[in-house]
Amino acid sequence: MRTWRATGGIVSARSRERFLQGEPVDSGVRKSISDSWQRSRSLGLSPDQSDLPFREDFDRDGRLVRASGPVLDRLQSRFAGSAMNISVADGSGTVVLRRFGEAALARSLPAIQRVPGFVFAEQFAATNGIGLALAERQLIRVHGAEHFAERSQGSACRAIPVRDPLSGLIEGVLCLGYPRSAEDPALVTVIRKAAEAIERRLLEQSSARERALLGAYLSTAADAAVGVHQGVGVEELARELRPRDQAALMEKATELISRGQRAAVDVSLPDGRSVTLVSRPMTSASGVEGIAIEALFRSPPPRQALSVPRRIDELLGPHAEPVGSAVVAPSASYTSVAPAPGHHSATPLSGHLPGAASGQGATGSQGAMAAGTAADATDGHPDSQPPARGLVLVGEPHVGTYALAARRRLELLSEASARIGTTLDVRRTAQELAETVVPVLADFVTIDLPEAVLRGEESADPGGDLRRAVVHGIRDDVPFSPVGKRVDFGPTAPQLRCLTSGQAVLEPDLKAAAGWLSEDSEHTEQLLTHVHSLIAVPLVARGVVLGVAGFYRSQDPAPFGDDDRLLAHELATRAALSMDNARRFTRERNMVLALQRSLLPQGLPDQEAVEVAHRYLPAESDVGGDWYDVIPLSGTRIGLFVGDVVGHGMHSAATMGRLRTAARSFAELDFPPDEVLTYLDNVVGRLDREDPAADGVGIIGATCLYAIYDPTSQQCVMARAGHPPPALVHPDGTVSFPDLPAGPPLGLGGLPFETAEIHLPEYSQLVLYTDGLIEDRHRDIDESLDRLRKALAHPERTPEETCEAVLDIVAPAHPDDDLALLVARTHALDPHRIAGWDLPADPALVSDVRAAAVRQLADWGLDGAAFVAELVLSELVTNAVRHGAGPIRVRLIHGPTLICEVYDTSNTAPHLRRAAASDEGGRGLFLVAQLAESWGTRYTAEGKVIWAECGLDGA
Repeated sequence: MRTWRATGGIVSARSRERFLQGEPVDSGVRKSISDSWQRSRSLGLSPDQSDLPFREDFDRDGRLVRASGPVLDRLQSRFAGSAMNISVADGSGTVVLRRFGEAALARSLPAIQRVPGFVFAEQFAATNGIGLALAERQLIRVHGAEHFAERSQGSACRAIPVRDPLSGLIEGVLCLGYPRSAEDPALVTVIRKAAEAIERRLLEQSSARERALLGAYLSTAADAAVGVHQGVGVEELARELRPRDQAALMEKATELISRGQRAAVDVSLPDGRSVTLVSRPMTSASGVEGIAIEALFRSPPPRQALSVPRRIDELLGPHAEPVGSAVVAPSASYTSVAPAPGHHSATPLSGHLPGAASGQGATGSQGAMAAGTAADATDGHPDSQPPARGLVLVGEPHVGTYALAARRRLELLSEASARIGTTLDVRRTAQELAETVVPVLADFVTIDLPEAVLRGEESADPGGDLRRAVVHGIRDDVPFSPVGKRVDFGPTAPQLRCLTSGQAVLEPDLKAAAGWLSEDSEHTEQLLTHVHSLIAVPLVARGVVLGVAGFYRSQDPAPFGDDDRLLAHELATRAALSMDNARRFTRERNMVLALQRSLLPQGLPDQEAVEVAHRYLPAESDVGGDWYDVIPLSGTRIGLFVGDVVGHGMHSAATMGRLRTAARSFAELDFPPDEVLTYLDNVVGRLDREDPAADGVGIIGATCLYAIYDPTSQQCVMARAGHPPPALVHPDGTVSFPDLPAGPPLGLGGLPFETAEIHLPEYSQLVLYTDGLIEDRHRDIDESLDRLRKALAHPERTPEETCEAVLDIVAPAHPDDDLALLVARTHALDPHRIAGWDLPADPALVSDVRAAAVRQLADWGLDGAAFVAELVLSELVTNAVRHGAGPIRVRLIHGPTLICEVYDTSNTAPHLRRAAASDEGGRGLFLVAQLAESWGTRYTAEGKVIWAECGLDGA
């Protein structure tokens, strides 16, 4: 076994440790290594990571495997008995072949170092030989601590890209791995020659016509370069171009080949440089006629000159005709440039451009890439630098025509992937399909969809329930059926035939198809004067028929062909998948929206305290958990709720329904706002704990604002839990946002809520809303509040008009969150409809209260209610005297019902029970419950109020 000596210039383990600890990288670390370390860290990779992605689907009999196998066998024989690990990876970094100098070595290594299929691309394996060779696009060395992974610290490797000589693109990487103590500079020559051998075998798999044209050009270029002092390869400038600029140059070169004649085109680059593409007819020694496209760069960077190869036949071997350029696509007979082995390489403009190839790595072992010839002219100035000249493409005109068409089709498919399906709206997705293909493929497009699909459902009869959804074209004067109209196609129409067969139907000449066109006599005659060719394509996704698209050609004299039909079918298939996603979303959204609306109030209660209007507006993308409620309370008071459950979808809507039910229950128990929010906080916390998806982590949250307005005093008590404060519109038009204690959102638990009490003059408007009204990513929240203030500064508007104005002026045009809005205009109860008496806790005064109440009812004209009111007041006052504490206050309120209230300073609540036959008491509240429509207790700061509502039907 040969012994190799270590070389200098190796990164120390200390430098790597300093980098991993976040310290600056030592100056002795090579830039390629430090850059790779930085990329690895930015990807979040760990040095002790031991697992790598494994692919079982790599091509075990592909071009690269067939070309590399014999070369690796020879390398294995050369390094027999050594600890050499020889591998070949494809262009994605997946190892496809492995060989070992010592057979026992394979058994001692972990699977990732001996089994093909593991991916060593830098984004997975961090800094390593294969990944760095792909990133740097040149011969590289990685030694010991230069590796990012801990497992590779004792190893070293040499790796070199293997290029397809006809495309100039990297097909894979050849890598030699060995113990770091076995480093030897001679490995550079070994790995280069091995890579050249693989590239020659790749070239042997190309067609003879491709090799002939390439050889003819390189022979001419080599002869022309004799005696020239300088030449620049294409890669020397191409790496500085953006990918889209390279693509533009390659497309223009392909177009020049397709013309089949001598021409020159100037292409301006964004950085101010100019590239001239020159097409030159040529004929190979075997008679193959083609076009060579050369690029003249006016301002090349000052780099080392690249010479034209002197021995072209080295690339193919002694039995092949000399060759030299590279094909853009392996299936086409036109090629892009590359220098031959033994010389500095240049990547064609069609290649990737991550890093510069310079120094010892920029060699012919990267692929047979043609260097440009030296410039043969100057601008007339003695010191001016001649323009750099390099080969871009070589090919046959008819192949160039096909390649150009194929490129444009691929571009259209790529554009379709980006433009179609940007929203979850069926109509918009159909419109995007039409906008994408006009005018690139068709001049006019019509799309017809069943009514059920637009609703998010599946159509039972897609062929008989079609409506025109889209009409789009280069002009508006073509007599297609308008959008929204029902479309009926005859049994022989291409649209129905394509729906039946599931395949696109081509009608190259519409005038020859008058048989089925006669079925639509309304438009046939006028239509034929504008269009001449049709492709009808079904819109089918996941087995669901979504509709049919019609592609029409008008301006292009050539009719649609089979290639156009296949392209139209591919575009329609992609669009149909996006449309089906939109349809499914529409269906689910409609279901959630139906649930949401069913859980919101279905009507407004009868009450006289406020005049109310409300709105609920769902988000464009999904339905959330916003809600509102209006709850009549005792004593003619009214409770106003607005809330927002965090999240969107069915779960949030269902949670909203449960929360609204709980809120109504707590409110109807006459709890004050702060206590209601405390109970709701407990409910949300319990829902969170009970949710199986929570897994101990809080996922449910909500905000809420609760206000109670009393028309007898015109006072409003409010509390909020993380919710935006309300807006208050005074009768004079002044708009303010009361400063309420914010309170924590519901679900946090353990934190108190505070109330605030404000006076609301009659005809004030209290506006409650959720954050979806004022929060918009396109504007600041202060701007939204200013808009709200301006929209509300019109006290003469009714609540309904106020709701409309707020939605028009304040609500986002395309809301990302749903919103709820509640507007309440306050009313004050006439003081003449309220009567009250204060008395001490003396049983002797009960009869006086009854008498005073009867007189008051007579004044109100409610003599018919006097008997019931007298009995109810007698029982309530007696209970207050016996079980409560004085002083006692009695109040009668004449509203839609007659309300009897008895105040006392005790916190003891009465309980309804059924008295036994032998009991002398215990029947008072039972009697009240039987006589009154409803009764209850509410607590105040000074005590409690027992109330009862009596009907006025008999009054």
